[in-house]
Amino acid sequence: MEGVFYLSVILIFLIASRGISGQSCEGRCGDKLESCSCHATCASLRNCCVDYTEYCIDITPYSGTIFGGTDFVVLNAHFNQSSQIICRFNYDIHTVGYVDADSRCHCISPLLYESGWVPLQISTDNGTNFSRRGTWLSVHPGKLDPSLKATIINSTQWQYYGTPNVGGKLRMTWNTSQVGAQKVNIEVWGYMEKGDPYSDSWQGNWEYLYSIGRDIPNNGDFSFLPKPAEKTFSDWELGCLRVSSSSHPDGAWNVHAVWTEDHVLAWHLEENFRLDSAAWALNKCIAWDQLEEKLPDFLTEIIDCPCTLAQARADTGRFHTDYGCDIEKESVCTYHPGSVHCVRAIQASPNYAAGQQCCYDHTGAQVLTDDSIGGSTPDRAHDWGSPPFLKPPRVPGFSHWIYDVLSFYYCCLWSDNCHYYFKRRPSSDCRTYQAPKAGVVFGDPHFITFDGVSYSFNGKGEYTIMVSESNELIIQGRTEPVISTNGTTVKATKLSAVAMREGTSDIIEVRLSKSQDQLQVLWNQMLLTFSEQSWMDLKGVFVFSPATTNVTVMFPSGVGIELRLRVGTISTTVLLPEALKGSTSGLLGKMNDDPKDDLVTSDGHTVSDQDNAEEVFKFGASWSIANESTLFTYDSEHLLNTYFHAPKHDASFRPVFSIPEDPHDPFVVQASELCSGKGSQYCSGVLWLAGSTHQR
Repeated sequence: MEGVFYLSVILIFLIASRGISGQSCEGRCGDKLESCSCHATCASLRNCCVDYTEYCIDITPYSGTIFGGTDFVVLNAHFNQSSQIICRFNYDIHTVGYVDADSRCHCISPLLYESGWVPLQISTDNGTNFSRRGTWLSVHPGKLDPSLKATIINSTQWQYYGTPNVGGKLRMTWNTSQVGAQKVNIEVWGYMEKGDPYSDSWQGNWEYLYSIGRDIPNNGDFSFLPKPAEKTFSDWELGCLRVSSSSHPDGAWNVHAVWTEDHVLAWHLEENFRLDSAAWALNKCIAWDQLEEKLPDFLTEIIDCPCTLAQARADTGRFHTDYGCDIEKESVCTYHPGSVHCVRAIQASPNYAAGQQCCYDHTGAQVLTDDSIGGSTPDRAHDWGSPPFLKPPRVPGFSHWIYDVLSFYYCCLWSDNCHYYFKRRPSSDCRTYQAPKAGVVFGDPHFITFDGVSYSFNGKGEYTIMVSESNELIIQGRTEPVISTNGTTVKATKLSAVAMREGTSDIIEVRLSKSQDQLQVLWNQMLLTFSEQSWMDLKGVFVFSPATTNVTVMFPSGVGIELRLRVGTISTTVLLPEALKGSTSGLLGKMNDDPKDDLVTSDGHTVSDQDNAEEVFKFGASWSIANESTLFTYDSEHLLNTYFHAPKHDASFRPVFSIPEDPHDPFVVQASELCSGKGSQYCSGVLWLAGSTHQR
């Protein structure tokens, strides 16, 4: 009995020891445990639990089309060959995965009716337990890299097929590596929305229709001569083609596949369309016009267009380039002939999820539907969809096709009856448009407030760049000492990180990389990579990063934050809509057209002499933040010791308050750039000296 007692004590001790020193990340991803961490920062802090990569999974690729069919692999984790893999997306959509010969787990992404990041969970026991967790990025088909899609050759032929003088064989190509099979099927899938609009019965639905090729060699090329589809199928006017392995049954859901872009299925419409496409289209156009008469008026709640192309491209908080008409990519602008560039309102309208599209000609003037078929048009359904997605009119891409694009084919492209379309989709002029106000931080660091006061603040620490109670917007900045080329510390600082949140949105942080030659983006303290996608739909915020030196953050209120890597520091421009007038405070001042009250300390005292560098320094120091309110990530010993476990304003760091202007100073060049060209409407061209203030 004594031996049994001691054995029991040893077992209890071993179990207790594992609970303290060998804690597991199973079901605990994102948590910081007693002896180790399952948080995203653990890798850089080197305190991950031993099974962190097994349960808090990383995948490649991390994104794919909203249609599904992408095969991705789990990295740095081991799976048994006998594991029965089930992959669960958004907590309720299941696909069957598999384990390859190298013991790596693969999942197949499903068809989703939403874009953005969705939760991913993986089961190894056929769905009994989902212990491994990660995320998957669902991408709008129009924003997906063309190399990841099957390509329809001569898209005009596909879109006008059956109209006078348009016929013949259609051709498509694809990357053979995107379908792991020797033989493939070519399937037609269609999208339709059924039920009463704006009611609970309104639903969007993708369905397999029929196959146009079976057991085709997977050589990446397929041609066919279209025939009118049977009546039950020809009613589907929007869809796409899917290439998948012939080993799957026709129409099998969520299998490894590659898709074409969604497009109008002109080539399979009923015989009556081919007999007289203009008459067929006119009947459809009139039916659409009659339906529009019964639907709610969405035009009163959409934002007006900017007056000029320069304004449209500069207002990055509210408008973004339309991927179908982009001057930088020399797009054809199929739906807006005569235009060279279009932008879309980033946010859908509040009640009806409607969108706004604004188009401009080569002179920079807005194109209106009163003057041209290529004019700016509003949309009943925003092309990019809007949260909570899933149901019309918020389904990304597809709802827009149903209510705004098919009708354009009926009334304008397949028949000459655009007056019906433009009666329901008239251009918005710019009479009520108000350009945003800009606040700027750059250099070592220099500030221009929203009302035009410019000054320098060389404090070291973490500070409130701006805060607005009206929309619960917080933007914080971190500064660090400038290091000269010979490695010595200069008595000046630079902006090295910016963190922001609006209301209950995700927290976005943009910071200098360790090498200081690119910008890193953190999403709720997790490092985001833009290697696959340049646009991210997140909770309450969008992030666009076309290059590693260029990040733009956009919030639902219309606030835009542009962050650019310039000479080893972050130049930051904050663009605010007029609605925030009078509600801001912080280092960028109060936006109310009165520069006299811009420099107000956090406890409400106004700087009496804006040219007094010492007073300005005290004003800046007053806006240091607290650990309780910080939005920053502290994922290294340096950041923890320098900023988290230290005063938020380093009073021991005393900058040089007055430095003679050097015309060769790269920051002076920055000032000149900021106050010219596209940004000149926000800046009067004044340059400023360190330690002094000026009004524009």
